[in-house]
Amino acid sequence: MTGTSTIDPLTVADALRALELMSVMRVFEERIIKLVGEGHIRGTAHPYAGEEAVAMGTCLALRPDDWVVSTHRGHGHLIAKGGDVNRLMAELFGKVTGYGAGKGGTQHMADFSVGHLGSNGITGGGIPIGTGAALSAHMRGSGQVVAVFMGDGATNQGTFHESLNLAALWNLPVVYVCENNLYAMSTPICDAASVEHLSERAAAYGIPGVQVDGMDVVAMARAVSIAVDRARAAAGPTLLECKTYRFLGHSKSDQRQYRSREEEADWLSRDPIGHLRASLLESDLATVAELDKIADAAVATVDAAVEFAQSSPFPSLDAVGEGVFAEEGPCAS
Repeated sequence: MTGTSTIDPLTVADALRALELMSVMRVFEERIIKLVGEGHIRGTAHPYAGEEAVAMGTCLALRPDDWVVSTHRGHGHLIAKGGDVNRLMAELFGKVTGYGAGKGGTQHMADFSVGHLGSNGITGGGIPIGTGAALSAHMRGSGQVVAVFMGDGATNQGTFHESLNLAALWNLPVVYVCENNLYAMSTPICDAASVEHLSERAAAYGIPGVQVDGMDVVAMARAVSIAVDRARAAAGPTLLECKTYRFLGHSKSDQRQYRSREEEADWLSRDPIGHLRASLLESDLATVAELDKIADAAVATVDAAVEFAQSSPFPSLDAVGEGVFAEEGPCAS
């Protein structure tokens, strides 16, 4: 370390930790797309590459006992909140050592021990879950805050409007983090929303609506910190619209024919990992050698996770009925 100043509001340690985890997120997502293509991971995956600063900046502003609720594109959220990369990879491989014992897959993971209440395959499905968790924190007086991640497409769901209305009405400690990556699958947000900026929708519920550069982890941490402080002070919810971009397709099969390569190149030039790395170097807070070591460590972490997943067993046939609950009704045989 060559400097002593900070990158406000991050300490040097926070900034380096952010770079470490964001680098793991990027390598992880690029690797799983390769593994899906090679048939090692069955089904599909929704890569988070490009959006790492949103998850990382949000989680840096939270306490360990605060909660997050995730989406179908949720690997980065789990990693940023302190999840186990080995268990995450094992779940994608369908192995018993995974978060869902190999049964949940890419869209269904949770780790209550780190405050991650789960990802969700339903568009907007996690919004009322997070709002309910905030109601629990409010009623218990725990001082906890809930960060609810969602995509831009989720803001057109009824769950979004119902949840924000109740959260505002009941003054709940929740921060709604909208990851506006411009497309809901292949539908441009400009063709699906009547407002230019989704943060404007907060006005309907009398709560702050804030636009944030979702490609800048420092800007994210600063904005989320303000929203979290407001929530913890019993001042109610905030809607953050984080302008970001997914560098890869919606899922493995997406060829991205609905957007231009020029648009992609423009956003790639704003790579949040490259931006943070440059900031650390320009501020004389780290050397090239130190940053290269972080990049190499991220590759090693993902390599180890793949090895762990490959060497783990599949669930046994006897486990098929475990964790499945159904009430026997009058029509049951």
